[in-house]
Amino acid sequence: MITELFILNGYGLFVWSAFIFTFVSCFTLYLKTKKELKKQEAIFLIEYKQIPETKAEVIKKEILPGSTVY
Repeated sequence: MITELFILNGYGLFVWSAFIFTFVSCFTLYLKTKKELKKQEAIFLIEYKQIPETKAEVIKKEILPGSTVY
C-alpha cells in the first residue's frame, strides 16, 4: 500500500521529481530573498540611523500636521 503511494501507477517518478524540484526552487528563492533583506536592512541602518534628533522632530511634525507630538 505504501509503495503504491510512491509509484502512483507509474507516474511517481514524474510527480515526485516535480515536487522536489518545486520545493528546492521555493527554498532557494526564500534563502536569496532573506539574504537580500538582510543586506538592505544593513544599508538602511547605516544611512538613516544617524539622523539628528532635531531633524527627526521636524519630520514627525511634517508627517502629522495638526496632531500633538509628545
